[in-house]
Amino acid sequence: MRTPQAFPGLHTPAAGFEQPFAMLEACHARVQRMLTLLQKLCAHLRAQGCDDAARQAARDVLRYFDQAGPLHHEDEEKHLFPLLRAQGDADVRALVERLAQDHVRMAADWAQLRTPLLALAQGERCSFSAQEEACFDAFAAHYARHIEGEEQRAYPAAQKLLGAAALQAMGQEMAARRGARLPSLVAPE
Repeated sequence: MRTPQAFPGLHTPAAGFEQPFAMLEACHARVQRMLTLLQKLCAHLRAQGCDDAARQAARDVLRYFDQAGPLHHEDEEKHLFPLLRAQGDADVRALVERLAQDHVRMAADWAQLRTPLLALAQGERCSFSAQEEACFDAFAAHYARHIEGEEQRAYPAAQKLLGAAALQAMGQEMAARRGARLPSLVAPE
């Protein structure tokens, strides 16, 4: 039996909610790790077959894209997209519309992609078809383009528009939706 170390861990650079843009970028790093894990899972299944490590990797990918991924998209849709639609230039507004459409498409794609992953995680199957692997690859490529647009253009544009109080409120709301508490950054009077 293979050990779980056959797949990468979930270590991420430390980022807290008091720095919401660092948190958003850390989420992107996790997305990229989960997509890499999915690629390694496919290669593992082809080379070594299905085992406990493969089923655990499938569960890890499912957990991320079922739970954390939607929260991340919600963060952007709630805090960044409205701001950039209202105050961004024409190019940024067009980018935001594409990014919002990406979120819809990625959610629909994920709804289909999770089915074979769930079956593998539950021991109901032991491999993916070539077509399913191609869909996983397309999902990863779409996410890569999406992340690039956000980190290279949308995030910098939003950061220029947000003051310290708005950033603090954004971080507190992000933390609250996840059940975490963010200590107040404002000194008591």
